[in-house]
Amino acid sequence: IVEHRPEYITRVREFVQRGQIELLGGPFYEPILASIPRRDRIGQIQAYSEFLHVHFGTTIRGMWIPERVWEPTFAGDIAAAGIEYTLVDDFHFRSAGLADDELHGYYLTEDEGRLLKIFPDSEKLRYTIPYAEPDETIDHLRKIAETHTNAVAVFGDDGEKFGVWPDSKNHCYTNGWLRRFLDALVRNRDWLQVVTLGQAVQSVSPLGKIYLPDASYREMTEWVLPTEMQLKYREVVRQQEQSPDWPELKPFVRAGFWRNFLVKYPESDEMYCRMQEVSGRLATLRGTPEGAGNAVLAEAQTHLYRGQCNCPYWHGAFGGLYLPFLRNAIYKHLITADNLIEQSRSHTSRWVEAEVRDFNLDARKEVRLSGDRLMAYLSPARGGHIYELDVRQTQVNLLSTLNRRPEPYHLRVLEAGQRQQELAGRSELDINNSIKFKQPDLHQKLWYDAWPRKSLVDHFLVPGTTREQFEAGQGGISTFATGVYEARLRKSDSRVETILTRTGRVGDADVQLTKTVALDTQASGDLEVTYELSGLLPGVPVHFAVEWNFAALAAGASDRYFYDAQGQQRGPLQTSQTLEHCERIGLVDEWLGMDTAIDTSVTGDIWTLPIQTVSQSEGGFELVHQSACVVPNWRFTAPESGTWNVRMVLSIDTSVAQARQLGCGK
Repeated sequence: IVEHRPEYITRVREFVQRGQIELLGGPFYEPILASIPRRDRIGQIQAYSEFLHVHFGTTIRGMWIPERVWEPTFAGDIAAAGIEYTLVDDFHFRSAGLADDELHGYYLTEDEGRLLKIFPDSEKLRYTIPYAEPDETIDHLRKIAETHTNAVAVFGDDGEKFGVWPDSKNHCYTNGWLRRFLDALVRNRDWLQVVTLGQAVQSVSPLGKIYLPDASYREMTEWVLPTEMQLKYREVVRQQEQSPDWPELKPFVRAGFWRNFLVKYPESDEMYCRMQEVSGRLATLRGTPEGAGNAVLAEAQTHLYRGQCNCPYWHGAFGGLYLPFLRNAIYKHLITADNLIEQSRSHTSRWVEAEVRDFNLDARKEVRLSGDRLMAYLSPARGGHIYELDVRQTQVNLLSTLNRRPEPYHLRVLEAGQRQQELAGRSELDINNSIKFKQPDLHQKLWYDAWPRKSLVDHFLVPGTTREQFEAGQGGISTFATGVYEARLRKSDSRVETILTRTGRVGDADVQLTKTVALDTQASGDLEVTYELSGLLPGVPVHFAVEWNFAALAAGASDRYFYDAQGQQRGPLQTSQTLEHCERIGLVDEWLGMDTAIDTSVTGDIWTLPIQTVSQSEGGFELVHQSACVVPNWRFTAPESGTWNVRMVLSIDTSVAQARQLGCGK
């Protein structure tokens, strides 16, 4: 906005200087405070306060807490960042034991001796503004004024309600709701004063002290529950709402805790752990005398902060985690920060290194193979998969995938689909004016995954399994896809590799699978993978497949496509197909400037299939492409030696992207 709409900044500055509005601070890039380290909480809040001071000439005293996710220790962190007061939902206060008539003011809270003033944000007002006629809000406020002296009622909510959410622009402006509401405030100004939080603090004393429990707004605490428990919770609430005792029971009914989004969605946890890794590395370097004033590391910190934005770390009423472009943006900033950290280390032009530690915070060791062009994270305890594959040049994680899993609203999708069928082929996608399908027949596309959609997912299949059966999750006859692998590391100055081994039952045989994944300075844009199967029963048919997934590459566009060994295009990246008797498949994203290819040493078939989710958004239910699944697979008869080998090379060409960055291409 500062760069592209400076006139807006000028206008807001005038409002601030006239005392018409108060600017609230907060963490600069809207992270959930619970999801980032304490040092970053304080740093983000201070950075935004400084930004607002520079551009608007005002001292920031209060702040907005993203999604009102609260934990008791935040009081100390917020105060340490220089903030005097904030607001959270009145739901938080009820959860601490306060009654409704005790919520018409503000309270003091503290942590480690640091005081913070905290206002209850009215849920009633969140729903009447702007969804009810203005008189309903005025009547509610009048009742409070008649029974409480110096009462303060707080409304704080998302600005999207006033023109961004579906139909809100028409409601608020075309139909005149906002004008009617402002007129109602003016008509009642003899008893109703509109003030800022800062003015309220200056004119009204606190109601007392309170320690709030972990909480967010009520809906958020429901969304975080596992799907089955969420459905049970809502049914219990629905039943109890019919009881005359519900008003007394309601304050004691609580659902979940925000951090469990990291459990509900492993993909969110992957971003979280990657962010924690970058933050820790950066803090270590900036804590040294050489790093304290380092401009490169300061730039890395900005990218880290941007990679902490809350939107893709959770999912509720809107897209959130389900939107690939949001996840891609997080990884773009985290990878950029990582690149800048490596730049500060003054590597040679070509380098590789390996590290073993608990990168994903599961009390088990993972392996990171990194170099000047690629970073691959492998989890021996989880199928020996590559679960993150970062391309440094384009700042893309090719494994920013998302599994298909049940969501509570899928029941509504199924019901709507059934209703659509009952309409005998009529084309309406707006079911009863409440359920909107952004694409047809979404109820037929609710498929769920039985294993993580990552890369180097190993499958032994029933001989003759078809692509259609595999796509439906059928045909597997082993536990290699999700089992625990043993891992070893070999490294030199020019080459690093990890050797992953697992023995498991395949039919009547105890088969040992060994896969080796390597990075080499001679080809640091390639990932070399070799497989050896031993212990096969001679003469027995075998059907073996290795699954790769590629996220961050858009589907449905003519400039994103598959190609074969002859260089011929084989359809867009959401194509479901079988390439027979081939040794190469490529994926091109011309917009990103990336050409990714898999070459195999043994001829076989290659399946491609789309991984697409059905999720809800503000515009209705939608089908979202999450990744292109590529599955080289081989049907063979086990040789007398009982051993079979294949070598694959994943090559990633970013020369087009590099040329663009240098100004040499389109």
